[in-house]
Amino acid sequence: MAAAGGEPSAQSGPDDLFNHFYTEVKQIEKRDSVLTSKQQIDRLLRPGSSYFNLNPFEVLQIDPEATDEELKKRFRALSILVHPDKNQDDPDRAQLAFEAVDKAYKNLLEPEQKKRAVDVIQAGREYVEHNMKEKKKQLKKDGKPQFVEEDDPEMFRQAVYKQTMKLFAELEIKRKEREAKDMHERKRAREEEIETAEKAKREREWQKNFEETRDGRVDSWRSFQAGKGKAKKEKKPRSFLKPPKVKMEQRE
Repeated sequence: MAAAGGEPSAQSGPDDLFNHFYTEVKQIEKRDSVLTSKQQIDRLLRPGSSYFNLNPFEVLQIDPEATDEELKKRFRALSILVHPDKNQDDPDRAQLAFEAVDKAYKNLLEPEQKKRAVDVIQAGREYVEHNMKEKKKQLKKDGKPQFVEEDDPEMFRQAVYKQTMKLFAELEIKRKEREAKDMHERKRAREEEIETAEKAKREREWQKNFEETRDGRVDSWRSFQAGKGKAKKEKKPRSFLKPPKVKMEQRE
């Protein structure tokens, strides 16, 4: 839901954030295709930017079909606009915006990362086109005019943008889940490795103590046996007391 003044509230979901800021940003872009430094920083750090900025082409505001030279020029222009040195009145936010621009540019310099981003955008477009066909089939079946809102170029663009953002978000969530799982497995493997090492250490220490005390145990046993044998030799035979003889009384 939106808060007072048309701003999205803290409880707004990705769809609400998208609808609000897509309209706002596109209105600004129509008025000024470059945007001022402040506007660019606000765009890159707006609520929901963790979703929006997953698409490097959107971060740089450049078409996926742009050449490497066009990409380079766009990065330079945008990085200058949001650079902390140019925005000394708001250096912290400018730094975050600059990092977002720099990350997007570096991702697009990597062929695999660029291909992945292009594939996601293409998948978003194909999803919207498929939905349009399904809607028109249903309208035809119902005997209604086969017109859907996505037939309007701007609405189609917005639908593709929205679906693309969702796909990027889903991929990012899966990536984080894999990362967390890998981290957990590495931690568990490390704990098992430490436990194995500790067990081996305890066994070595026990064996070492056993070896070091073996001579002492043998000497003690020998001494015990020797003392036992001596005691047997010195042992005197038992003497038994004989009962006194009973005298028979003489009869008179």
